[in-house]
Amino acid sequence: MNPKELTIERVQEVLREERYICDRSLATIVYLSLLMGKPVLLEGEAGVGKTEVAKVLAKVLGAKLIRLQCYEGLDANTALYEWNYPKQMLRIKLEEVEHGDKEAVETEIFSQEYLIKRPLLEAIQSDGANPPVLLIDEIDRADMEFEAFLLEVLSDFQITIPEIGTVAAKHRPYVFLTSNRTREIHDALKRRCLYHWIEYPSFEKEYEIITTKFPEVEATMARQICAFMQRVREMNFYKRPGVAETLDWASALIALNRKGLDDKTVVETMGCVFKYREDLHHLREQIEGRQLNLEALLRVSPELVS
Repeated sequence: MNPKELTIERVQEVLREERYICDRSLATIVYLSLLMGKPVLLEGEAGVGKTEVAKVLAKVLGAKLIRLQCYEGLDANTALYEWNYPKQMLRIKLEEVEHGDKEAVETEIFSQEYLIKRPLLEAIQSDGANPPVLLIDEIDRADMEFEAFLLEVLSDFQITIPEIGTVAAKHRPYVFLTSNRTREIHDALKRRCLYHWIEYPSFEKEYEIITTKFPEVEATMARQICAFMQRVREMNFYKRPGVAETLDWASALIALNRKGLDDKTVVETMGCVFKYREDLHHLREQIEGRQLNLEALLRVSPELVS
C-alpha cells in the first residue's frame, strides 16, 4: 500500500482490518508521520498497544519490521553493527596458508561482507521496494547516553563506519519509539518526534477490541470482562492490567469454553490478569470484603454497548 494514498480515515480503516482498533487522534499521528517522515513517540502504560501499532502498520504497508528492543546498558555498537571477528580471523588464516601475505587481506576483511548489521544499520541500509518500519521498543529502559546517540541517527539517518565511510539511508524508514515512562525521555529526543499518549480504553472501545480479536466470544462474557477490567483499573493495584491482559484473559476463558463469568471462574483465572503476588492477594481481599462487588459487575447491562 502506498502511504501517499492514505487519509486519516483510511489509516483507521486499514488498522481495523488488521484487528487493531485506534481512535482518530492516534490515526492522525500515524498519518502525519507517514506524510512528514517524522518518528513517532508512543507513551502509555504497559499493555495498551504501543508496540502493536508498528507491527500492524508494517503489515499494512507491506514493509519489513525491524525491531530494536532497548535495555539498560544498550550501546551504539550493539544497536548499529559489529565486525564478524571469527570470519575475519578465518579469512586471515586462509590467506596466510595460501599466500603467506597477511597484509594483503587487511583491507578486504573490513568490508560489507564481514559486517554484522544490527537493527539501526539494517534499517538505514534497507534496499527493499518499501521503506522499513523501525520499532525502537521501550526507549525508557535504555541509558541516557544511548538516547543522546539516537538524536543524530533520527535526524540524518546516516552513520559513519570508520573502516568504510558514511552510510546514508536510501529510503527513510518509518520510525516508532515506545516508552512505558519508567523515566522521562529527554526533550531533545521528543522534539524530533510526533507524540501520542495511548490511554487505557473505554468500556466501549475495549468491548470492540475483544469482539474484533475474538469474534467467537459470547457477547455477555465480553461485556463482563470489560466491566471487570474497567473497575480494577480504578483500584489501587501495583500493576493495573492493560489491553494485553484483557486479551489474554478472554483467550483463556474461550479455551475453557466459558459463556459467561462467575465468582469462581474470576478467582481461578486471575493469573491471566495480575502478574504480582501482592495484586492477587489484594484482589482476593477486595472480593472477600465485598469492596469489589463481582455480582454487580457480572450483571452488566447489554445496553452499555450500542
